[in-house]
Amino acid sequence: MRYVTAGESHGPEEIAIIEGIPAGLHISQADVDAQLARRQHGYGRGERQNIETDTVTFLTGIRHQITLGSPITLNVHNDDHNHWAKIMAPNEPETHENTARKVLRPRPGHADLVGGIKYRHQADLRNVLERSSARETTMRVAVGAVAKKLLAEIGVDVHGFVVNVGPAKSDLNALTKYHDLAELRAVTESFPTRALDAQADAAIQAVIDQTKRDANTVGGQVQVMATGVPVGLGSYVSADEKLDGKIARAIVGINAFKGVQFGGGFDNAEKFGDQVMDEIFWNAEQGFYRGSNNLGGFEGGMTTGEMIVVRGVVKPIPTLYRPMQSVDIDTHAESRASIERSDTTAVTAAAVIAEAMVAIELAQAVLDKFDADNIDRMKEQVAQYREEVRGF
Repeated sequence: MRYVTAGESHGPEEIAIIEGIPAGLHISQADVDAQLARRQHGYGRGERQNIETDTVTFLTGIRHQITLGSPITLNVHNDDHNHWAKIMAPNEPETHENTARKVLRPRPGHADLVGGIKYRHQADLRNVLERSSARETTMRVAVGAVAKKLLAEIGVDVHGFVVNVGPAKSDLNALTKYHDLAELRAVTESFPTRALDAQADAAIQAVIDQTKRDANTVGGQVQVMATGVPVGLGSYVSADEKLDGKIARAIVGINAFKGVQFGGGFDNAEKFGDQVMDEIFWNAEQGFYRGSNNLGGFEGGMTTGEMIVVRGVVKPIPTLYRPMQSVDIDTHAESRASIERSDTTAVTAAAVIAEAMVAIELAQAVLDKFDADNIDRMKEQVAQYREEVRGF
C-alpha cells in the first residue's frame, strides 16, 4: 500500500491517490467524511474551518461502495479557492493583480524561508506556504479513514486524544477505567478539546482562550492507541523494516510535530531495567502475553500483540497575530513576519491526524504481511495466523 497527496492550501482541490488496497473492502463517503469532520471541529481552530465543508468524492477505484483493487482517488474541494482563484490561477501568466498578496516576510518556525531558499522562490514565498500548509493533512486523514476501515475488518481499532495543551493536562491515570477504545472514544470525542475528562477539557479551553486573547499560539501533546494488532508486524532484520521506526517517521512527518515516544518513552530513561521491561506470561487461552506495556507494544521493531501506545509533541503554530521578528527577503530590511489566517492551536486536530498516520502505517504493515489482493482472503490469513501465534 502506498499513497500520494497533491494540492495547495488555497488551490481548487485536495487529492490523494492510494494504491494497494485489496478488492472487496466496503467503504462509503460517510466513512471518510466523518473523519474529515473530526479534523475540522477541534477547539482552538480558526476561521478557515468555518469556510470549508470537507467532504470527499471518490473518483476512481471504488464501485458501489466496494474497492476494486485498483488505485483509489480521493478528492476534497477547497471552498475557499473561490476567493483565491486569480492568485492561485495555474493557467494565467503573472500580473500585478494576481500577485497582489505576495509573501515576502517569512514566519519563524514555518517552511517559508528555507523552502524559498531551496526552491528559489525568491519572488514570492506563497509558493512555499501553499503546499507546506497543514491544509494538506486533510488528505492524510482521508487516507487514514480508508486504512481504518481495512484495519477494522481484522479487529484492529485506533484512536487518538489530547494529553495536554500548554500547562493544562488530562489525567492519564483515567485510562485504566476503560475496557476498550470504543469507550474511550465516546468520552474524548464528547469534549471539543478531545481531553480525557471534563476538568481537563475546561482547563484546556481556558488556556486556548487566554492564548487567543494574547494573540499567541500554544502547543501540546497527543496520544494514539491501537488494539487488536497482530503479533509480529514489522521486522528486526533491517533498520528500515522496524515498524516503530516507520510510525515515528510518520508522526514527526506531520506538520508541527517535533517529537515522538512509545509507551513510557522518555520517562523510561530515568528508570531501571526491572521497572521497564514487560515480563512475559502464558496461558492456554491467550498464548504469550506481557504483564505490562512500558514499551508501547513493540519489541525489536515488531508488534508484541499488546496495545500500541504512541505520543507526539506538537509545537505552537508559527503564525502569530502579533508577529515575530523577521527579514524582508526582497529588501533584507528587518520587519515583522507575515500574517496568514491561522488557528490558536492545532493540537485538537493533531490528535485526529496522528491517529490517521498510525492507522496508515499499521495498514501498510498488515498488507505487507498478508494477502493484499482481496479483503476476504486477507481476513482468512489473519485469522489463521492468530491461531498459529496462540499455539506457539
